[in-house]
Amino acid sequence: MQSQAAQTAVAAAMECINRTWLAGRPEDLVPLFHPDITIVFPGFAGRAEGREAIVAGFADFCNNAKVIEYHETDHQVDVIGDAAVASFVYEMVYERTGARSRAKGRDLWVFARQGDEWLAIWRTMLDLAEQPA
Repeated sequence: MQSQAAQTAVAAAMECINRTWLAGRPEDLVPLFHPDITIVFPGFAGRAEGREAIVAGFADFCNNAKVIEYHETDHQVDVIGDAAVASFVYEMVYERTGARSRAKGRDLWVFARQGDEWLAIWRTMLDLAEQPA
């Protein structure tokens, strides 16, 4: 049986990650990510490994794109022992190099408990669809 307290803590960690990058503060993601975090690109087309590389990717987006709209639905959190999976459906409109795009899909994150904290250790985006907005 999953602990409600653990589910709440993981949901809070996920919310903090999203609030932080949406506020344009990618450097503040550092304490939320495990040093060995891995992001697998949509369609498993590649990967980025390590906290510095992942934070740099968020910084690139924050410095070169402006989020116009952002919505999340269908939040799910599963906790088993010291591991957790959090996912949600998102839709956003953003502008980059003068062009607006609409992106939607399911963001899937894996967390590991480190002491009293839940750190992100793995991420991918599923069912990603992007089109001009």
